[in-house]
Order: sequence, then C-alpha cells, then structure tokens
Amino acid sequence: MSALWYIAVFAISALGVYLLTPLSIRIGDQLGLVDEPGGRRKHKGRVVRIGGLGLLPAFAAAALITVPLPRIDSLELTRLFGVLAGMIIVWCMGLLDDRYHWPGWKQLIGLVLAAAVAMICQVFIERFNNPFTDAQVVVDWYIMIPITLVWLVGFPITLNVLDGLDGLVAGVTAISSLILFIHMLRLEQYSVSLLPLALLGCCVGFLPYNFHPAKIFLGGGAYVLGFGLGALSIVAGAKVATALLVLWLPIVDLIWQVYSRWKSGVRATTAGRGHLHLRLQDLGWPQSRIVLMYYGITALLGAAALLISSRLLKFTVLVAAGLLILSLLIYVASKPLKTTEES
Repeated sequence: MSALWYIAVFAISALGVYLLTPLSIRIGDQLGLVDEPGGRRKHKGRVVRIGGLGLLPAFAAAALITVPLPRIDSLELTRLFGVLAGMIIVWCMGLLDDRYHWPGWKQLIGLVLAAAVAMICQVFIERFNNPFTDAQVVVDWYIMIPITLVWLVGFPITLNVLDGLDGLVAGVTAISSLILFIHMLRLEQYSVSLLPLALLGCCVGFLPYNFHPAKIFLGGGAYVLGFGLGALSIVAGAKVATALLVLWLPIVDLIWQVYSRWKSGVRATTAGRGHLHLRLQDLGWPQSRIVLMYYGITALLGAAALLISSRLLKFTVLVAAGLLILSLLIYVASKPLKTTEES
C-alpha cells in the first residue's frame, strides 16, 4: 500500500480536528456550554466543554476515504461501518450529555445501544488466545455478547473517568492508537491499520487546544475516543491483550474506585476525586507532571505489548503491572491531602 494513504488519512483527521475545534469553542461559548471552576473542577476561568464536536466528522472523513482499498477480509467494510455507526451514537449521546448533564443511566443506555449496533455489524470478540496453552479459544454467542458488551461499554467509561486533567485522555488515546497502528502494520493488516492512524490524527489535532491550560475540554468526546479505541482493538482480530496493557493503569484505577466506593457504602456512579490522577493533583502534583507520568506508563506498557511475543509473558506483565498499580493506588489513598491552587 502506498505511503500516500497513510499520509492522507493522518492529515485529514489531524487537520480536520485542528480546524473544527476553534469552531467548537465559538459554538460552545455562544450556547453557554462551558464549565466553571468550583466543586470537583479546579481549572481557572470558563472553559468550553464540547471538544468532542469535531472528533467524529474528522475521523469519519479519514476512515471513509479508505473504502475503495482492497480488503483481505470480506467483512472488513461491514465492521468499519459498524464502528462508525456506534461512534455516531456515542457522539450524539456525548453532546446531549454536554448540553443537558444526563444521569448515568441515560449515558449507559447510549453506550449499550452503540455497542449493540457495532455487534450487529460483526464487531465482537469471538476468539482469543489462551496465554497458558497458546491455543485459540472460540466462544459461543452467549459468552461472546456479554464479553463484547463489557468491552465496548467499559472502554468509553474508562476514558470518560480519566478525563480530569488537561490533555490526559487525548494524549493517552494518541499513544494507544499509535501502538495499535504499529501492531496492525506488523501483522500486514494494512487497510485496517489506517483506522487507529485516523484516531491518532484526531488526538494530535485536538491536543494543541486541550493541553494545559486547556482552551476546550473533551466533554462527551472522551466517550467517542474510548468507544473508537475499544472497537478498533476488535476489528483487526481482537487485540485484547495489547489494548488492555496500554490502558491498564486507568482500568485498574476504575476497578479500584468501584471497589472502594462499594466498601464505603457509596454508589459507584457518585462523582468524586478519588481517582489516581485527581488524587495526585490534590496532593500537590502539577498537572503537567501527572499527565506526562500517564503518557510514560502508557507508552511503556504499549512497548511491552509490542516487544513481548510470548503470550504467557505478556499475561505475566499484565498481572505484575496490575499489582504495582494497585499498590500505588493504596499508597496514594493513604497520603494526607494538601491544598493546591494548581489547575
């Protein structure tokens, strides 16, 4: 495949978001779709929260130009349209949430609907490799559906929860997309590899406006990036282990917070500042240090996913990293908080 395809896909998505985001800022400001500092929010000034507005059009434009390319898998285009259809539903749900502050159950309905549409278009996890035997395991539909549902709903929820500091989600998604792109390219899945490249371009185009101090917040766009990342990790043969590794830190953090709130008798959906990135900020860490730490950990785990060929060793790294992250979460939760004006 010509390198021009890769350049075109990346340029369309990156320039598309870069040019659409100032328009999103103006629209959000005129409609009053802004976040004010106070409560859980520690930023300064009014910041528009509809950063997701330009993400989907740019990604869709970049993805759709790949339609004429030759395909090895006859279902590849069906899955592409399933990914786009699911992202459209999540995009609309995110914008409605930005406008009306939907309760969690409405957001969940939107995510489940998006996942269902994607699954109808053959985006599902039906097989994975057993790390202990290297044998491929094929699951029946009654196992496939709940596993895929948890995956496609869990990824956007994880990234939405992570969206608490400027540039954090966009940067982590960019690194994760780059890892998926390299992995697919290595396996000669050339046409499919263009999709995580398009998602990478969206993040690169958005980061100049979102890095600290942010001119615009992702808002519902975090759901869009999360759903896209989760779906794209499936369409090229279920890169489950790779996707888990690159997002292992926020995933373990989310699981730990759900457990901590359950143990304390607090609803899991209750907003708070217990997540690692927010807790570190409350301990006095500057945003830039926290964000760069997340970037580094994501890149390190992504590199491990690319460099380790043994599935058993990759599983071992996943478990070891999970225990280290859990230890860090317990340690940070035990530290007394400081007062900081860092936003």
